[in-house]
Amino acid sequence: MRVVFVPREGVDLYSALLSSETSREALRFYQPARTPAGIEVTPASLGSALSLVSDLRWYVRRYMHDVIFEIAPGTFCTADIARMIYYGREPVLQKRWKYRRIYSFREGRLVSDEPLHARADSGKKAPENSGEGEMRIEVWCTRDQYLAKRGSDREDFPVTSS
Repeated sequence: MRVVFVPREGVDLYSALLSSETSREALRFYQPARTPAGIEVTPASLGSALSLVSDLRWYVRRYMHDVIFEIAPGTFCTADIARMIYYGREPVLQKRWKYRRIYSFREGRLVSDEPLHARADSGKKAPENSGEGEMRIEVWCTRDQYLAKRGSDREDFPVTSS
């Protein structure tokens, strides 16, 4: 189980999380690591991952584009889908999920967040590394997230500087 915190444009998320006593306390049992996709932690279970994201909700809304969960090797989803899985309401992991987005990262920044259209899908998963310093991740999402460029748990709150 991995959780990846995807920062908003221009945010040094690692520094923001470690400079706050509240977020340091929430992350005390994890070893946050910088990755090309953002900040990654490795909780023991989906329940503990959801609990951590809940503890960091203020930081998610203020500093992050999205939070994605690796629910199976190579299968990522948004927090909304992770909650549906956890509470037993959705998906069977062996099936292909209908609503998917492709997140593309370059040099540690999100450069693209686009819906994966069914006609463009050849039945294969998007490659995690497409070369030339770019990383791509296919992310299962809800219908609303598929149709609109929105991350998990997002409301359009203005970002103010501290």
